[in-house]
Amino acid sequence: MKIDVKARNRAHVFEADAGTPVLYAGLQQAIGLPYECGSGTCGTCKARLLSGSINDGWPEAPGRKFLKSADEFLMCQCIASGPLSIEVAGFVEDLDPGVCVPRALPGRLGGVRRLTHDVMALHIDLDAAMNFDAGQFVLVHVPGIDGYRGWSMTNFAKDTSRLEFVVKRKPGGRLSDWLFEPPAGTTIEGTAVDVFGPLGSATFYPGLDRDILCIAGGSGIAGMMSILARAAQSDHFGRRAADVYFGVRSGADSFFLDELSDLRAACGDGLRVTVAMSEAPASDELKAAHPLLTFATGFVHEAAGRGMQGRWQGVRAYLAGPPPAVDACVRMLLMARVSTDNIRYDKFS
Repeated sequence: MKIDVKARNRAHVFEADAGTPVLYAGLQQAIGLPYECGSGTCGTCKARLLSGSINDGWPEAPGRKFLKSADEFLMCQCIASGPLSIEVAGFVEDLDPGVCVPRALPGRLGGVRRLTHDVMALHIDLDAAMNFDAGQFVLVHVPGIDGYRGWSMTNFAKDTSRLEFVVKRKPGGRLSDWLFEPPAGTTIEGTAVDVFGPLGSATFYPGLDRDILCIAGGSGIAGMMSILARAAQSDHFGRRAADVYFGVRSGADSFFLDELSDLRAACGDGLRVTVAMSEAPASDELKAAHPLLTFATGFVHEAAGRGMQGRWQGVRAYLAGPPPAVDACVRMLLMARVSTDNIRYDKFS
C-alpha cells in the first residue's frame, strides 16, 4: 500500500506491507520518520491523516494523550487499510548512509536467569543476523501478549544473531508478569518472538573524541553495557576518560557488579564506576567483593553531580532509567552547561 508523507521540508513516498504499522514500514525503508519509543507511549510519532483510512491497533495507547485533533494518529500503532496521505509536523530526512536500518526478524527466547527479585537476564536468538549500534534497542513482541516492548541490548557485536537483555518487572505489566511468573506448563525458553529494530539515537561510535558519562538507573544500565563494551573494543579508555554512575535501591537490588568490575580491571584508570544506592548503603561485604568500584549513597543523579564537579567540559552524556530519573539528570546537565547535543537518551519506558 502506498504511503505519501508530507513533511515540513519535503515529501516521501513508500510502500507498506499489509499488517505493518506505518512507522515501521517507513523506517525499514530508511525514511527517518519521527519516533522515540515506537510502542505507543510517548506520542512522538504522531501524524495527521489527510486521506485514506487506518486501523488503530491500540486505541488506549498512552501516547494518544498528545494528539490534538480527531485526524491525528500514532504511526507506531496504526496500519493502513489502503493508500494513505499523511502529514508530519517536523522535518523528515532519509536515514544517513551507513546507519543500521531497522527491520523485522523472528527469534526465540533463551538464557533466562534471575539477577534480582525483579530483574532478569535473557537473550533472543534471531533467525538471521542483525547489525546494531552500541546503545540501541529493539521492540519485542511475544505472540498472545498485545503490543511491543522496548529492550536495550547489553551486548555489542557486529552482524550478530544473539541479542542480550536485562528486563525489569513492571507492576501490572502483562509481559513481565508472564516472564517472572509464567503460567503452569509454560516454558519460556524457546518461545517464538517477533523483533523490530534496531532503534534509538543514544549511540556511541569509536571516533568520538569526548569523555563518556553514563548515568543509569536500574535496568537502564543495559544500553550502557553495550556502549562500554564497544568503547573497550576500540580502546576508547586509553584516549579519553569515562565515568559510569549506576543507581539501584540497595545491595539486594544490585546486579552486573561483577561485569562492571571486570570492565574496570580490563580498562584501567580511564574507566571509573560508581554504584549509587538510594535506600540503603552498600555493606562492607559488598564493598570488599568489588574493590574496583566506588559506592555512594543517594539518588544516582546526586552521586553524579557530586562526582563530576569540575569535570563537565568535553563530556558526552548517556542517560537511561525511569523517566523521573532521566529528567533529573537532564536538568543537572543543563545547569552544568553541558550542551544539548551532548546529552543522549531514548524514551521508551
